[in-house]
Amino acid sequence: MKTLSVLVILAATFIVSPLQTRGDDRAQAAVDRALAFLAKTQETGGGWTAKYGPAVTAIVARAFADDLKHGPTHPVVTRALESILKHQQSDGGIYDRSQNIENYQTSVVLMFLGDLKDPKLAGSVKRAQAFLTNLQYDDAEKIDRGNVWYGGAGYNSKKRPDLSNTQMLVEALHASGLPPSDPVYQKALVFISRCQLNGQTNDQSYAKGMTDGGFIYSTHEGGQSKASETLGEVPLPLRTYGSMTYAGFKSMLYANVKRDDPRIKACLTWIKNNYTLDQNPGMPAKQRDQGLYYFYHVFARALDAWGEPVITDAAGRKHDWRRELCDKIVSLQRADGSWANQADRWLEGDANYVTGLTVGTLQTALRK
Repeated sequence: MKTLSVLVILAATFIVSPLQTRGDDRAQAAVDRALAFLAKTQETGGGWTAKYGPAVTAIVARAFADDLKHGPTHPVVTRALESILKHQQSDGGIYDRSQNIENYQTSVVLMFLGDLKDPKLAGSVKRAQAFLTNLQYDDAEKIDRGNVWYGGAGYNSKKRPDLSNTQMLVEALHASGLPPSDPVYQKALVFISRCQLNGQTNDQSYAKGMTDGGFIYSTHEGGQSKASETLGEVPLPLRTYGSMTYAGFKSMLYANVKRDDPRIKACLTWIKNNYTLDQNPGMPAKQRDQGLYYFYHVFARALDAWGEPVITDAAGRKHDWRRELCDKIVSLQRADGSWANQADRWLEGDANYVTGLTVGTLQTALRK
């Protein structure tokens, strides 16, 4: 009987593994086509989509650096790196001064530099980390814990904080090796927790009695959400949505929030109740595709950080999220190897940006 059991297990293994391999092969082939597209669109100066400063360049270059067929020393990457480092400012940030989005740009650049793991870049990394830490709203700006801005970060040192920029700052510091014991993470958790509609753990009035567990965009002015019926930020009641919920979940995990913490449990309930890859969940019907590729990216990064291969939704259906995400993304790839979003909001009409971001999403999903 033992021999028979072993044979059954081995047979099952040989039945499943080829399917898994074919799925991975399709996703890797999509990555290969996308990188071929991006190699052709690299500008003579080494970057991509110069109007966004070093941001898109860093996202695309990171995709090449993390690809086994290219890697961090490939000429495409080294040209991009040279272009990016020209944007490091005297304050340590790496951004285009004309654009007022220094947190966003420095954060995505720092993620790229962190992946390179090049000792020669240690000085640039340390200065960029210090710059981002200084951008966080805290006592240094005379903003104490009672202020709804506390612990958050916006596009720059003057813009109101939001969860999107805060989660990028947290991921950049995490990816570049800043230890989770650093105070910046605990401060960020104050702001992040106030973006979660969970009355048990959120001390803000807009969360009172709420059990949703998802996340909104900002704590500013009584709470703000981008998931409104219009392009405004303050629908009533506040609406949580996928891209911010997975961003908040990921940030809590990077900050070492325990798996049995009520904030994590509430977030997982939202994920189970709203699991889908057909839209950015929580967005109104007319805007369901807005921010879709950003959503896919934070979905992948968050669930990769969570570490569980299967998500069971509220109906009891089990989802191999890595496989499902790869299949969905591959189905959306255009003939030239690129991706772009016809629901153009938040830069998603730019093929260089979306393609670079989506390659990163697939690389995360393919990481077992």
